[in-house]
Amino acid sequence: MSYTLIKHLHVACVILSIGGFCLRGVLRLGLAKKSALAGRLSGKLRWLPHVNDTVLLVAALVLAVRIGQYPFVDAWLTAKVLGLIAYIILGSLALTAGRPARLRIAAGLMAVVVFGWIISVALSKHPVGFLLPIFV
Repeated sequence: MSYTLIKHLHVACVILSIGGFCLRGVLRLGLAKKSALAGRLSGKLRWLPHVNDTVLLVAALVLAVRIGQYPFVDAWLTAKVLGLIAYIILGSLALTAGRPARLRIAAGLMAVVVFGWIISVALSKHPVGFLLPIFV
């Protein structure tokens, strides 16, 4: 596969990932509880994110090998991995039932900000991403 095709697959999975996270967050908060969409998607939403995130991760690994840059060797990729861990933790807090709504909303919003920061790191190839103006 060509580098460009793998990169486009990776970007498409990124878009699906954040879109799916936001949709699950809205459904989890009960904002769309009575929606017919919520009922139809509930089963699919259990496994679909795992498939998408697996494809996303495999594409990321292939891209890293193709460009010869690796996490814990290259600072910007290390930042992306650490951001991904933060995103997963925040996302888990946001989507876990039984937690107070304020905590879930705050964690969900912080997860989206971290996700945006990860994208800014990827686009700038700099470990601080959109925080760069603060450090310069």
